Amino acid sequence: MRTSQLALNLPSPLAELHDDRLRAQGIRLLLKRDDLINPAIPGNKWRKLKYNLAAAKEGGHRRLLTFGGAYSDHIRATAAAGHHFGFETVGIIRGEEHRPLNESLAFAVDHGMTLAYVDRTTYRNKPVPERFRPCYVLPEGGSNDHAVRGCADLPAEIDVGFDVLCCACGTGGTLAGVAATLHGDQRALGFAVLKGAHYLNDEVRRLQREAFGAATTNWMIDHEAHFGGYAKRPHELTEFVDDFQERHDIALDPVYEAKMMCALFRRIDAGEFAGTTIVAVLA
Repeated sequence: MRTSQLALNLPSPLAELHDDRLRAQGIRLLLKRDDLINPAIPGNKWRKLKYNLAAAKEGGHRRLLTFGGAYSDHIRATAAAGHHFGFETVGIIRGEEHRPLNESLAFAVDHGMTLAYVDRTTYRNKPVPERFRPCYVLPEGGSNDHAVRGCADLPAEIDVGFDVLCCACGTGGTLAGVAATLHGDQRALGFAVLKGAHYLNDEVRRLQREAFGAATTNWMIDHEAHFGGYAKRPHELTEFVDDFQERHDIALDPVYEAKMMCALFRRIDAGEFAGTTIVAVLA
């Protein structure tokens, strides 16, 4: 695989957040800035892809195929990874084609990805068209055993003691990975960005068993952090994002990390984490 063209900021920076709301309760909150790993393949996208790319190469594959919606960050990241590491890429896109392409799909095409559109009913079965075989198949969102092992590398990069590690949850892969390599009384807290995603509890356990042979019990998921559903942006969330940027000069992604941070501060305001050190992953 070609690696020289991709600059990776690893280990990703760890920055302490200074906020009066934290100081009043004796809380240290540090941000694990995985969003700064690489602009084309940021955060958990890189962590989920890196061992999959190695497995694809070891298996002699020259083509990656994956699935996603029209605005999928995973589609973008897979296209970028294929471009940088010498794989053909195919994206199976849910729904009809619309022209002009949105920014996400235009980025994917510009980085060499072939797009194939399927209707929503067909998409549920995650079809792999015969014309694209043979290929290395990545699941929607990128979460599989290789992805979980990639995410499991994250805690070892944190060089300060901490009590709680927080992450946003879409497919559960990041939470499954980071929880597996915590130590002692450390625990992981995931924030589900999808409404009614209680199935993620079983999914995290499944992913851990596939990756490591057993599931851990040192994690939980906050299922009240969806703010109305995926990509919903109610007034409370918009206000929080604007206030956070004004306070800390950090623009939070409203689909994932903003929900995590807003729900985390809800819990902090309720007195839940007094006297602890928290690491929140921005991916």
